Amino acid sequence: MISAGDFRNGVTIEYEGNIYQIIEFQHVKPGKGAAFVRTKLKNIKNGGVVERTFRPTEKCPTARIDRRDMQYLYQDGDLYTFMDMETYDQISLNKDTIGDALKFVKENETCRICSHNGSVFAVEPPLFVELAITETEPGFKGDTATGANKPATVETGALVYVPLFVNEGDVIKIDTRTGEYLSRV
Repeated sequence: MISAGDFRNGVTIEYEGNIYQIIEFQHVKPGKGAAFVRTKLKNIKNGGVVERTFRPTEKCPTARIDRRDMQYLYQDGDLYTFMDMETYDQISLNKDTIGDALKFVKENETCRICSHNGSVFAVEPPLFVELAITETEPGFKGDTATGANKPATVETGALVYVPLFVNEGDVIKIDTRTGEYLSRV
């Protein structure tokens, strides 16, 4: 149990039958009346954000989130198969659970699987990946009217905007949180 007075960013709590992660919190002590804690909570199962206020003495159970590194093996229709690197156990997750998490992840790469009470709710890809460009238009010298970026397709099929000097076959580094090009490798 954690009291609202001890809330910190990143803490996960169980509240009203759901599991929330604290995005923001603020201790408020008005001149008149009792103090309270104003929070922004993100539902970790569906991604919705809600704002709630708590009395500082109010208690919520902390949610235990298990994060395990697992290797992404392959996709079979709408199922994605992962393998635990220590026990070699395999699990298959459906497209609804995965979402866009594997947009930049190749087979045999390590991802982090997040679960609560044995129920998997999210897949966290590595923060940065290196992928080869499979298709892009050639950049023309002096063609900077479009902001000096052009669309490129990487080997996983995702679309990334890259600078004009990047060509087909180049390996680039991508930030998976934003989908932005970082550098050539």
